[in-house]
Amino acid sequence: MACAIVCGESSPSYITLFRTLNRTLDSIKDNIANILGCQAHSDDNFRSEEVVPSSFEELVEKYKHLSAPDWFSKKRNAGNDQDPQAEFNVLDTMLKDNLERLKTMRESISVAKIGFLGCTSKINYLEHMDVLRGLCVDGKLGSAFWLRRKLMKKGIIPDVWAHNCLLNALCKAGNLEKASSLIREMLEMGPSPNCVTYNTFIKGYCLLDKVDKALYLFTTMVNSGIRPNSITYNILVHALCKKGLVEDANKLLEEMLDDDDEITDSGIVISTTLMDGHLKNRNMVQALSLWVDMQRNTQVDVIAYNVLIRGFCLNQQMDLAYGYLSEMTKRGILPDVFTCNTLISGLCKERKFEDACYIHDIMPRMGIIPDKVTYKIIIQGLCIEGDVVKAHAFLRSMLEKSMVPEPLVWNSIIDCYARYGDLSNAVSVKDQMLTFGVQPNVYTYNAMIHAQVKGGRFIGALSVEKEMLLSGFLPDVVTYNMLIGGACNLGHFEFAIELYHKMLKIGLDPDIFTYTELIRGNCMRGNIKEAEKILAKIQASGFPVDHVPFKILFKKYCKMREPDKASGIYQKWLARRNEYPSLIT
Repeated sequence: MACAIVCGESSPSYITLFRTLNRTLDSIKDNIANILGCQAHSDDNFRSEEVVPSSFEELVEKYKHLSAPDWFSKKRNAGNDQDPQAEFNVLDTMLKDNLERLKTMRESISVAKIGFLGCTSKINYLEHMDVLRGLCVDGKLGSAFWLRRKLMKKGIIPDVWAHNCLLNALCKAGNLEKASSLIREMLEMGPSPNCVTYNTFIKGYCLLDKVDKALYLFTTMVNSGIRPNSITYNILVHALCKKGLVEDANKLLEEMLDDDDEITDSGIVISTTLMDGHLKNRNMVQALSLWVDMQRNTQVDVIAYNVLIRGFCLNQQMDLAYGYLSEMTKRGILPDVFTCNTLISGLCKERKFEDACYIHDIMPRMGIIPDKVTYKIIIQGLCIEGDVVKAHAFLRSMLEKSMVPEPLVWNSIIDCYARYGDLSNAVSVKDQMLTFGVQPNVYTYNAMIHAQVKGGRFIGALSVEKEMLLSGFLPDVVTYNMLIGGACNLGHFEFAIELYHKMLKIGLDPDIFTYTELIRGNCMRGNIKEAEKILAKIQASGFPVDHVPFKILFKKYCKMREPDKASGIYQKWLARRNEYPSLIT
């Protein structure tokens, strides 16, 4: 029966209870009949007849309301006649007691059910909170707010953690208006916002570059009696530095350091962020001044040194970067993989690939294992430089160490082979990419089309486009630009126009490279007027045009021995150069 109660099967339990009570009552009636119907010839016989009612007495002992004198009346005659009233006294008392017992048992069942339901309610609440948080993580905000409304209609208010998850999802989606509304509801109906709530909302504003609103929210937070923590200050300092407001960030840092000792322990983090801001804004003096203060007041770590070294690399001051690397090791702070990757990146940008490869080679001797980022930086740098053979060697080294690179690395090597017209190696790298389970993307297929076009295999380029479509990838503007250029180079101008209209049909907007290829194609066919119309069209549309279209027309007019028209194109180019100086190379 206890099992039935726990499982919630109350109806069968009541039936069992009634059956048990009915059998008990029947047994009581039989015992009373035997007692009252017996003829006692002697005291010994009477005592022997009490063997049966002894079980009855044991049953009665369980009921505290009954006592032995209630069974029989004190009126007994010499002939041992039973008092008729005794039967009714016994039956009445037993029936009342059994009814009381039934009531008690029913109340016990109800209490058990209430306890079970309360436990179930608590479990359901936790499950609802987990579901709500899961919906927020998956970005299903509509479903998350629907569940919140349903719970609140039932009088269940999600906790502050659940509300923070909702707020975080809204801020990531950029819906700060809804986030603001959610905080107002929290202030009105609960739960009360905490520091995490405000940190999340402040970060949301900073992500949208609305630092002024983030600072206003920071003031509101402080005025509400919620004390900001180091994360609050770090978010604001980082946002201010990113916006170039380094002096404001510095004031905020000073305010934080003056707050109390608890936050001062985290001052190294915010100071490092502020120093990073100074370095990115090329404020080297302020950055080094802050660095001196950090060394004086706190114990600098490898992260602080990494930020300083990265700042010098970004400002192309590799000598200073090496100098602080040396200081770092002298102080017993060992460089990590991020330190080495930063130096390698700086060297690659300065085209010092031998030095970059040297750092890669000595990393294992320092106990530092090169990671995927290390190889990615070196391979991309070598591909930009055009040293595809060495880049391919680093790719093989990665694969030998069971490091499978991302598609970007494969695409860089394929594209580099394509630039040299080496279709065979480009195809080989793509096949190797598939062998290692890396799926090609749009950039992979574009690199392959580039290789085909560069090698003069236009039919092969169209085959790659077909393969691209069969793989579920839609061609982009770059794809069509290469195909249009390839068709124009082979003199298939009509097909180039077909590709242009196909491009428009699928909703792709032509760019300057598209129009440049069309100008080139028209010039090759001798349609110089059509080429000038296209140039006038892109100039009127406000397109940022570089020197290439002007150069094509200028050379065409020179070949046609029309110096006046060539001079006119040159004058147009000069006017465009003054309007967009950054576009002229």
